[in-house]
Amino acid sequence: MGRHSGGIGIALVTVATLVGVSACGGGGSDKASGNGSDAKASGKAAASASPKPTKPAGPPMLLETITPQTGTTVGVAMPVSVIFTDPVAEKARAAVEKHLKVSASQPVAGAWHWMGDKRADWRPKTYWPAHTTVKIDADMKGVSNGNGRYGVHGYTHTFKIGDDVRADVSVTGHTMKVTRDGSPVRTLSINAGSPEYPTWNGTMAVIDKQEKVHMTSCSVGISCDKGSANYYDLTLPWDVHLTQSGTYVHYSTGDPNPGSGSARGSHGCVHLSMSDAKWFYGQVKQGDPVTITGSSRAKAPADNGYADFNLAWDQWLAGSASGEQTTATL
Repeated sequence: MGRHSGGIGIALVTVATLVGVSACGGGGSDKASGNGSDAKASGKAAASASPKPTKPAGPPMLLETITPQTGTTVGVAMPVSVIFTDPVAEKARAAVEKHLKVSASQPVAGAWHWMGDKRADWRPKTYWPAHTTVKIDADMKGVSNGNGRYGVHGYTHTFKIGDDVRADVSVTGHTMKVTRDGSPVRTLSINAGSPEYPTWNGTMAVIDKQEKVHMTSCSVGISCDKGSANYYDLTLPWDVHLTQSGTYVHYSTGDPNPGSGSARGSHGCVHLSMSDAKWFYGQVKQGDPVTITGSSRAKAPADNGYADFNLAWDQWLAGSASGEQTTATL
């Protein structure tokens, strides 16, 4: 299914702005972006033998968002995601990464990775340990973005990793196995995408969840023709958001009893029964990994939401300017 718009942006440096179509259709990722200020900050040196330092010339470099939001509890697959208002030049990225310090109560190895020139994500090499406290200090004061802008603010976010909740979806087996801290909780019956509209494979960290979402086939480019068999315009409940391009785990009125018996394909989402969808909605949080296997489709691109763990570690490091590092200890 699909709706008109999606994403989780709220305010400056709160939660990431992941704006795009949002359910059961669509293709690749939609890159988040923002508009920076054009106001210039300037200063004049004092006329003396020992002039005072001047402020950097040029407009400010600002951060659009930092995710996760301060004070939140997230899942083990949640990256730290920083979005800049303006492009950061490749030559400046190592210096910028140096000023984006990640600390944790349980130190882990990890690295930054640039998703284009405005978004940088930091993820651990493997999932975060459950119940870890994480802090990101973005000391951007005086830091150049390599394109004539300089940071004027420092930002700090502190969040926690909660229970290790994971969902493993088998498209061919029509099942979703949910575990908590390594122990099985429930196995649910599901239907995933059809051969025409297959579900993304791979691991996608939950972006957000909503009790109701308005989904339309037109918004995700499937069909705007009301006479088409693939046309839909529905408001559906218990929606767990997996990708910007429109993948959800949810209940569908068109597939009320999913499982191998019905074997009815979706337009790319994962369907649960009403009771199972409500139960699953209550179990998961932002950053919990949902791993889908058995689909004919490729893995979701890493920037299609928070699918960071779809990149192997060597691929992740290839997009880093400063390489692997170990978090400082809180």
